[in-house]
Amino acid sequence: MKAMILAAGLGSRMRPLTDVTPKPLLKVGGIPLIVWHLEKLAHQGFTDIVINIAHLGYQLPEALGDGSDWGVNISYSDEQEEGGLESAGGLVKALPLLGEEPFLVVNGDVFTDYDFQDNRKLAEGVLAHLILIPNPEHNPEGDFALDGQKVIDNRQYTFSGIGYYSPKLFAEVPYGKSALAPLLRAAMKEGKVTGELYEGEWLDIGTPKRLELLNAKLLNSY
Repeated sequence: MKAMILAAGLGSRMRPLTDVTPKPLLKVGGIPLIVWHLEKLAHQGFTDIVINIAHLGYQLPEALGDGSDWGVNISYSDEQEEGGLESAGGLVKALPLLGEEPFLVVNGDVFTDYDFQDNRKLAEGVLAHLILIPNPEHNPEGDFALDGQKVIDNRQYTFSGIGYYSPKLFAEVPYGKSALAPLLRAAMKEGKVTGELYEGEWLDIGTPKRLELLNAKLLNSY
């Protein structure tokens, strides 16, 4: 199974840090945030990883190269000319690199001990499998709900930014900027999205304050 790390966002809430550094390269525990993902993905059996880039995107290939330092092969989906295509638009552009089989997607700005599964299968007719988490302080109402194994369009839990997708989910999406949530909600109405609740460590590193808190936590854990 291939994996994609979404790394093309502007990181507006992380300014001024992201005025000179793309958010995935901000350091967590002395290591760029995206490297935590690369090391974990490599450890859990992923070898082919796609990274989309836009804001200060040239810095990511400069820092990460072809992935050989971590025993993986990195391909870059370059959105610098478009200025970022949002999540669904970025996935549409990256489809030629991701192939015809289901793939894993993880937001580049989350920090988690969730075990990525390189052998995850989607049930017959299912277009996406989402990892949901208990609501953090910054998203108290949640995004989606679970009805057994089905994800439904009610507010109960927060979407973690980690999901397994069939390329068929994006088959009718035109090239250009487009968000992922409306696409998922449409698939939910057809009963084609499954999910699970993950209650382990998960943090959205969306602001300088959250980055500072995580660094302090990691410092105290060693």
